[in-house]
Amino acid sequence: MGDMSNSDFYAKNQRNEGNHAAGFGCSVMELRSLMELRGTEAVVKLQEDYGAVEGLCKRLKTSPTEGLAGVQTDLDKRKEIFGKNLIPPKKPKTFLQLVWEALQDVTLIILEIAALISLGLSFYHPPGQTSGDACGAAAGGVEDEGEADAGWIEGAAILLSVVCVVLVTAFNDWSKEKQFRGLQSRIEQEQKFQVVRGSQVIQLPVADIVVGDIAQIKYGDLLPTDGVLIQGNDLKIDESSLTGESDHVKKSADKDPMLLSGTHVMEGSGRMVVTAVGVNSQTGIIFTLLGAGVEEEEKKEKKGEAVEDGHQNTDCSHPPNHPIATIATDGAAGINAPGTASLINVKKPDGAAAMEMQPLKSAEGGEADEKERKKVSAPKKEKSVLQGKLTKLAVQIGKAGLLMSAITVIILVLYFAINNFVMEKRPWMTECTPIYIQYFVKFFIIGVTVLVVAVPEGLPLAVTISLAYSVKKMMKDNNLVRHLDACETMGNATAICSDKTGTLTTNRMTAVQCYVGDVHYKEIPDPGVIPPKSLDLLINAISINSAYTTKILPPDKEGGLPKQVGNKTECGLLGLVLDLKRDYQPIRNQIPEEKLYKVYTFNSVRKSMSTVIKLPEGSFRMYSKGASEIVLKKCSHILNEVGEPRVFRPRDKDEMVKKVIEPMACDGLRTICVAYRDFASDPEPKWDDENNILTDLTAICVVGIEDPVRPEVPDAIQKCQRAGITVRMVTGDNINTARAIAIKCGIIHPGEDFLCIDGKEFNRRIRNEKGEVEQERIDKVWPKLRVLARSSPTDKHTLVKGIIDSTMADQRQVVAVTGDGTNDGPALKKADVGFAMGIAGTDVAKEASDIILTDDNFSSIVKAVMWGRNVYDSISKFLQFQLTVNVVAVIVAFTGACITQDSPLKAVQMLWVNLIMDTFASLALATEPPTEALLRRKPYGRNKPLISSTMTKNILGHAVYQLILIFTLLFAGEKIFDIDSGRNAPLHSPPSEHYTIIFNTFVMMQLFNEINARKIHGERNVFDGIFRNPIFCSIVFGTFAIQIVIVQFGGKPFSCQPLSLEKWLWCVFLGLGELVWGQVIATIPNSHLRFLRRAGQLTHKDELPEEDVNEENEEIDHAERELRRGQILWFRGLNRIQTQIEVVNTFKSGTSFQGAGALRRQSSTTSQNQDVTNVSSPSHVSLSNALSSPTSTTAATAPPTTGQC
Repeated sequence: MGDMSNSDFYAKNQRNEGNHAAGFGCSVMELRSLMELRGTEAVVKLQEDYGAVEGLCKRLKTSPTEGLAGVQTDLDKRKEIFGKNLIPPKKPKTFLQLVWEALQDVTLIILEIAALISLGLSFYHPPGQTSGDACGAAAGGVEDEGEADAGWIEGAAILLSVVCVVLVTAFNDWSKEKQFRGLQSRIEQEQKFQVVRGSQVIQLPVADIVVGDIAQIKYGDLLPTDGVLIQGNDLKIDESSLTGESDHVKKSADKDPMLLSGTHVMEGSGRMVVTAVGVNSQTGIIFTLLGAGVEEEEKKEKKGEAVEDGHQNTDCSHPPNHPIATIATDGAAGINAPGTASLINVKKPDGAAAMEMQPLKSAEGGEADEKERKKVSAPKKEKSVLQGKLTKLAVQIGKAGLLMSAITVIILVLYFAINNFVMEKRPWMTECTPIYIQYFVKFFIIGVTVLVVAVPEGLPLAVTISLAYSVKKMMKDNNLVRHLDACETMGNATAICSDKTGTLTTNRMTAVQCYVGDVHYKEIPDPGVIPPKSLDLLINAISINSAYTTKILPPDKEGGLPKQVGNKTECGLLGLVLDLKRDYQPIRNQIPEEKLYKVYTFNSVRKSMSTVIKLPEGSFRMYSKGASEIVLKKCSHILNEVGEPRVFRPRDKDEMVKKVIEPMACDGLRTICVAYRDFASDPEPKWDDENNILTDLTAICVVGIEDPVRPEVPDAIQKCQRAGITVRMVTGDNINTARAIAIKCGIIHPGEDFLCIDGKEFNRRIRNEKGEVEQERIDKVWPKLRVLARSSPTDKHTLVKGIIDSTMADQRQVVAVTGDGTNDGPALKKADVGFAMGIAGTDVAKEASDIILTDDNFSSIVKAVMWGRNVYDSISKFLQFQLTVNVVAVIVAFTGACITQDSPLKAVQMLWVNLIMDTFASLALATEPPTEALLRRKPYGRNKPLISSTMTKNILGHAVYQLILIFTLLFAGEKIFDIDSGRNAPLHSPPSEHYTIIFNTFVMMQLFNEINARKIHGERNVFDGIFRNPIFCSIVFGTFAIQIVIVQFGGKPFSCQPLSLEKWLWCVFLGLGELVWGQVIATIPNSHLRFLRRAGQLTHKDELPEEDVNEENEEIDHAERELRRGQILWFRGLNRIQTQIEVVNTFKSGTSFQGAGALRRQSSTTSQNQDVTNVSSPSHVSLSNALSSPTSTTAATAPPTTGQC
């Protein structure tokens, strides 16, 4: 990362110091060094240098309560001086860079070298006239000079076809990268944050936040900027993304007010003043060290030059990492430190995260940077099912191909040598050496061609195209996919654990029943009938003891429903206040947030929220609300019909539960109890001793809140059940409420054998005496479990883990989980696919998820399943087509070479068939739109072979048809068509009509077989829905048109002789036979083909040993093991699907600020993924690197990976 000259560095500093002149009382650098401090150190510094937070706000010209005025000129000025809240993305790779990457492919390189040798040798003519006889068969039959001169054409043609392949690959990569960037910007626009401007609370896109803004933070937020806490309630932050320490850090204005970007709010709420944004924030600094902020820095340098009267910038091209690191270490590290690594180490407390980024191997940093970025996006989970299977398949095909090509070359060379030097007894003549070499080069090219055809480089491309296409289309179905492979994993899902609130229900809470003053009202009563004392207490308790960010606003449209902002349950309670003809706002204005004495915020352990206020006479009153059975347990009194407290005995509680709470819950209502307690002022209670504070309460009222089921959910759940997916509801609600909603949704049907239990019972059943979770106990519970109520996040995680780890079913379960709360993070991460809610979800949940549901709707999950299955099927279709081409081409080339010393399909023709048709076919077959029919079958499961028995039958069946035809044409074609035989033609002889017919028939058969390949489950109508896919139609016709051009005008480079119309019709007729033959194959029942079922994974001529087919859980590890041996370099092509694009990196972490999250995730997976990361690092690091890895023979197998994505 080239060093930046000192003058630049000082120019920058001076410019920043000049900011005081711009009218703000502090510069970027001062704020940045302030944010380096933690704890008491920070409090002291704030107090001494700025006069506490209030002083800081004054200097930043902002009001701690009203925020910025929001004047545009002021905002622009702030952006100019303190920077924008953006971490600029890396520049996308240019088309030329992508071309260069495509050229790094090992097989392509082998082909290029062979072609160059062939090209060079074709210009050599042995001296002397007699050499023609002397070199014997070697030069035999060179008809005339003109033909001999045309020898260079084959080499040139191969080079040309390589260029085509490279351009196609690069173009695919380029368009894909463009798509990802679009997607990423979409993800970034999704994140909004609450900011106070002009004393109004507004939601702003994160990028629009400026220094000096007052931001409101609450449970579940991911902080978008650095800031200093002005006022907080019970605030706890998870700073592990920066410090690596998992304990939650308590924050308070007087002890530790520093809030850092990229950290998560785990509990509580508060307000902070923004002090650093974008590249100056803590996450931004780390990103810049990773080299993300290249452009930003360059722009700054240019500005710096302008400020520093033409101080020349010596090194603009390199992203200056060092200045930042140096600032971070207060000059401890010299500016010319050798590599970024040493600097990263010296960083202050965020060192831990930085350590994870070790080691940067190269001093220039460019390459290391690439690697680092890849490492940061270390795989979140084990490889996806499909990738595991494809890797395994690819490895096997690669081995088989390598073997075949080696045998081909050996046989050709031996035959030539024995024929010439043994049978003919010719001496080896030095002047003939180049001609012999030319023959050997020709054999070598044939061998490489066999290899090229054997290796399905179209596979990675098909996977990428299919995934990218699906991801794009899924956006329209409200699925924002953050991790590509999640899309395909979803197709295999066997279980969905869904939240209730917001996913299955509309998340619009309305209070419909209440119990107050010893009366149970089935609808909200008139305020006159409620005792005035109780009413006053109730209104105050609800207005004060709820987040002040929760509001009910007038409807957007006339006659619409009022808009609910904030926590929906609280909105339901505030709605109750309005229904009782009162208003909550005046009460809040009277007791603003900063006057609240102590707040116990809601969390999943407490299941309640309490707020303490100081009454005018000095005593304290605490209002409490929460899940009714939990709060009632803590009540010792209850308000009676006149609003006076009376004793509330245990048996009264039981009666209340039976008479009030259970009936409400059975109507599907969520029950909330509101209570209060008074404390004397002297002695002041110990507020930290929660157990003694939150007891002895007086109940005011129990409210029943309704959250109706979404109308489309029952239908969606029915579809899931038809598709073989079990839906389970995991909710924090009361068990009766949960059961009532589950029946409405159709998750459970009365009379079935199912389990509905709550968290307590669940834990009792799955834990042993020591309280440890036992897998065999979980296995007794989960198969029948349909509803888990009153569950904690840990229960959810335990359930998901238990289902995933279970070995009782023959298939390993693939589990999808939905979640919206911060506490759902662990379960979302553990699941095979995590869905976060786009509207109600917290940032933490989104960060942990794979797919974001932009409309929070369960029916969108069903669409995700459909798309996932479609991806899987698209790839199977492509495989079926591809493997037929491969099997036939390899056998033809191999036998042809062994019998006639020359491949009937020439190198250039093979390249056309293989590369171009692969690329096109992958486009054609990977973009088939999904149909509802996909939901009528059971999931495939993890250990079902990629190639089903029907597919194997199709592949082998079509291969037999094609081989019979081609060999008939090869050995009897000249008699049938009455033309000259093309066999045993000498070196450089002109193309023959005979071999042109073979080539043409072969391509026609592939074209019509591509139509057969559209169906993989043995359907008869292969044309069904063909016009719904315009891409497919245009590609088939396009390929046909190009084929006509090649045959009629390809001439020598393509070894083609123009054909007459009659011969063309014969070729097309033989191709059409494929469709008829396809019907014949479809009639053969699979049951007659026992051997196919055993060889479920029959790949190419490389059959899996049986134990491999059966080892279910080993499968992925098997692929991983293959890798560790440094196996087959080229399958990096597959891995590139995940690793190549920088954007995917951000893709992994949601938005540009969540790099820190990615680091954190990486730290947890570093250990187990050490070996894997090496493999998944991008293969464009450099070829020398690639070849120095332990791949001896295997290096040769790398194909021209068309799908380097």
